[in-house]
Amino acid sequence: MTDARYFTTTKKGEIFELKSELNSEKKEKKREAVKKVIASMTVGKDVSALFPDVVNCMQTDNLELKKLVYLYLMNYAKSQPDMAIMAVNTFVKDCEDSNPLIRALAVRTMGCIRVDKITEYLCEPLRKCLLDEDPYVRKTAAVCVAKLHDINASLVEDQGFLDQLKELLSDSNPMVVANAVAALTEINETSRSGNPLMEMNAQTINKLLTALNECTEWGQVFILDSLSNYNPKDEREAQSICERITPRLAHANAAVVLSAVKVLMRFMELMPSDSEFVTNITKKLSPPLVTLLSSEPEVQYVALRNINLVVQKRPDILKNEMKVFFVKYNDPIYVKLEKLDIMIRLANQSNIAQVLSELKEYATEVDVDFVRKAVRAIGRCAIKVEQSSERCVSTLLDLIQTKVNYVVQEAIVVIKDIFRKYPNKYESIISTLCENLDTLDEPEARASMIWIIGEYAERIDNADELLESFLEGFHDENSQVQLQLLTAIVKLFLKRPSDTQELVQQVLSLATQDSDNPDLRDRGFIYWRLLSTDPAAAKEVVLAEKPLISEETDLLEPTLLDELVCHISSLASVYHKPPSAFVEGRSAGFRRVPLKPDGSAAAAAAPVEETPQATVIPSQDSLIGDLLSLDLNPPASHTAPAATNVPSNVDLLGGGLDALTWMGGGVHSPAEGQFLCHLRDPHTHRPARPPLPAPSAQSPLPATAQSLPRRTSPLRSPLTASAAAAAVSGRVTSPITNLVTSGVTSHATSPVTSGFTVAGICTNPFLAGFLDEDTILTLATDGDELLLTDHRPLGGDSSSGAPAPAAGGGMGGGTSAGLLGDIFGITPTPSNYMPPKQVWLPAAKGKGLEVSGTFCRRAGRVSMELTLSNRAMQPMSGFALQMNKNSFGLVPAQPLQVPMPVQPNQSTDVSLPLENNGPVQRMEPITNLQVAIKNNIDVMYFACLVPAHVFFGEDGMMDKRVFLATWKEIPAQNEMQFTIANLAMTADAISTKLQKENVFTIAKRNVEGQDMLYLSIKFINGLWALLEIKVAPGSSNITLAIKCRTCEIAPDISNSVEAILRA
Repeated sequence: MTDARYFTTTKKGEIFELKSELNSEKKEKKREAVKKVIASMTVGKDVSALFPDVVNCMQTDNLELKKLVYLYLMNYAKSQPDMAIMAVNTFVKDCEDSNPLIRALAVRTMGCIRVDKITEYLCEPLRKCLLDEDPYVRKTAAVCVAKLHDINASLVEDQGFLDQLKELLSDSNPMVVANAVAALTEINETSRSGNPLMEMNAQTINKLLTALNECTEWGQVFILDSLSNYNPKDEREAQSICERITPRLAHANAAVVLSAVKVLMRFMELMPSDSEFVTNITKKLSPPLVTLLSSEPEVQYVALRNINLVVQKRPDILKNEMKVFFVKYNDPIYVKLEKLDIMIRLANQSNIAQVLSELKEYATEVDVDFVRKAVRAIGRCAIKVEQSSERCVSTLLDLIQTKVNYVVQEAIVVIKDIFRKYPNKYESIISTLCENLDTLDEPEARASMIWIIGEYAERIDNADELLESFLEGFHDENSQVQLQLLTAIVKLFLKRPSDTQELVQQVLSLATQDSDNPDLRDRGFIYWRLLSTDPAAAKEVVLAEKPLISEETDLLEPTLLDELVCHISSLASVYHKPPSAFVEGRSAGFRRVPLKPDGSAAAAAAPVEETPQATVIPSQDSLIGDLLSLDLNPPASHTAPAATNVPSNVDLLGGGLDALTWMGGGVHSPAEGQFLCHLRDPHTHRPARPPLPAPSAQSPLPATAQSLPRRTSPLRSPLTASAAAAAVSGRVTSPITNLVTSGVTSHATSPVTSGFTVAGICTNPFLAGFLDEDTILTLATDGDELLLTDHRPLGGDSSSGAPAPAAGGGMGGGTSAGLLGDIFGITPTPSNYMPPKQVWLPAAKGKGLEVSGTFCRRAGRVSMELTLSNRAMQPMSGFALQMNKNSFGLVPAQPLQVPMPVQPNQSTDVSLPLENNGPVQRMEPITNLQVAIKNNIDVMYFACLVPAHVFFGEDGMMDKRVFLATWKEIPAQNEMQFTIANLAMTADAISTKLQKENVFTIAKRNVEGQDMLYLSIKFINGLWALLEIKVAPGSSNITLAIKCRTCEIAPDISNSVEAILRA
């Protein structure tokens, strides 16, 4: 007969019958009655009236009956606290029972009864159980301390239970140690003091690691989690701990595996990323993570969310495991989408063909959400891996030809992003996109198509007709489409004003008079005022060059990523949010990456006191901000005193390149004096709408100001009080000192709505400091932003806008050394890198002569380092060497001098200096060098590749102004990007290494935690190359961008830079 019969009784006097049975003299009948009571309690019946009778059953030696009674007590003690005290004497007695199971059961039950009146009686039995001879009782008592702390924390501290708990860390039984760790961790997280209860030192760590091998899987999780909070004192200790934790990666429990991964990921931050130990751990981390993907879908999803963090932090761990993330037909949608995201993160040039093939297959699936994500993934591949962009675009065009509505619309959205990333490269496909115009019904797709039409209106003959077709249902469109349509038609008007006047008037009228959307209305008024007062300014603003979109827009912020890595195997790693975002009252929720032995943070340092610094925060979309934001040639009256109070870590060169490559001023160039401001109503603090001006054919600017190129620089700090007051009064008249020339100014004003304040932010700390009395600003716009324009000449000839030549002195010195020496402390140093020798001519082809060699730069010229080995049976002598025409005109500066005959099986080293004044002929590849070498046996021929760095001249330090002008002049399509993988170096170390090889640093800056270096190279034939190096914190990859008039040399530069850095 089964226990199901206890749940089937329906007698009317059930409680009465149970009461009589509980008081029966027969033990068997009493046990049956308790089982019936528990069954009734389980199905939700109220049997609390039987509390005294059940408590009387505690006095028994039957372990099964005692467990059932304790279960009843835990459930009803809270509702019957006065009667629960009746059981205290029995609990105390059971805690001294000879059976360890009963002792443990008693102390466990007392800890689970959350009644204040009982806790005071629990202290003495608990203290005895913590010292019990049986480990099962001790481990149960350890957990009971944590439960008691949750009920009455002060009681636990006063009774000294915490000290006893710490002593259990030294217990001989691993399960006792594991439970003590779990209890201390739980108490620590709920403690209000925030002080760590567990003193983690080498001795404690050793005990925990010893217990790790023998305790249960959940005990291992507790211990590993505790170890992840430990900061090793040095690299050697971290390696020792990692070696003892690594076997946990092979555990069958996924929780143990992920906890081990968490500890290893944290401790790897303490070691150099290029060390052999880190390489070995990286190899060991891959198989267990892959194994997790063979579990059930729910575990797979948790594993994938954790793997997503691991891949962002250390992509090398799974770089060769792309196939395991390929989607299976029977995967749930949540697993599919997560796999897709990881595939994109792991995509690189070597596996992109495989990835694109998979993504194209996914785009034909039946699951609409998955198909959309797959199409977007193809676009992300194009943006991330430049070499694959053409193939990605071709794939997207194939998908568009399928005419599947949602596929076409997603493809158009991602193609818009590809156009942003690679301007003037794939515009030939626009006609194909326009064919699908009528099928677009989703706002994002329609907005993307409108953006494409407006951006390339000059290439689309019927652009006005296409945009006009959208106007027919303007009021029914989504606000995103309306805003895009307004901007696109204004762009079209500025490009083709003669035949689109009616169209622009129609859209401005719809946007300003018939719309209730404040954003749309404000943008319409801004465009209307711009077009009616200063069409030239409108052209500069609306048709300005756009920054390239970034490669990875969905990466987690570095400090958040570091914190989440410390929470791998917890809910935080699944949500990708810190614990404080979804758990309240946890004081120990925040964790950080351990400190390196020198005290510096491995990836995310502890919070430091904020001090004002002259830093530049560029646009989110651009990694190149404002390279020269300070006065290069200040007038004598503004000479800065020596030893100003500028922090030592301030980047004196400010930001990047874009703003100052506009210095020549042009139709498509934003002006360099414009300040980003938002007009706001002083009462409501909402964006204000300026009044519509009367259309005017004349610009309000004086003739001198109209002829001058304008200059823009977005403000990111509050305007001066005088500027704000002037804005409130209706006129912006705040002048700015000319920072580039000797202070030439021109005055013009532009009305600003009276009664509205100007709120601005200045990215340029130097400009913010010069908002005084020398320059007049006028109002302009950029999309839906208002800008103040500074109408000043850039120096030199005001009619041409050419910059004045730099004068000597200060930071505008005529020589590059004078310009940068004080800032960077740069002094030319001799080259010291020599690639290892390679066999250029094998003995089999050289008739016994083997030629090995390399190149280096010595004493300001190229040197050919040769090793001549005689593998023949006779001596070799009479050596001579000659070079064919080559790309750099290399010829021997002197005859090849081999003083003694080379005997059989002997070798000799020879150094041959080279000049670059010989005949020039373009070679393929460009650094190829063909050589003929003669001896007493015959003439032999061989070819070799000259490493690019030996051509880097010592005079490659470029003036900042020339650097900017050169960057602007070199076409955008001549910029090539490379990734140096598995190399972790600081920006300073990179700069120092490259400086020795004549790669000169022009500027260094920090953008959102990423270090940026701008460098210049001058080849010995006069060719210049400009470099941008991006170093992301915690990443083992370095991004290198090269801009050069001769694109063919860029890969060779990249190879040389990588070789130098790895040396």
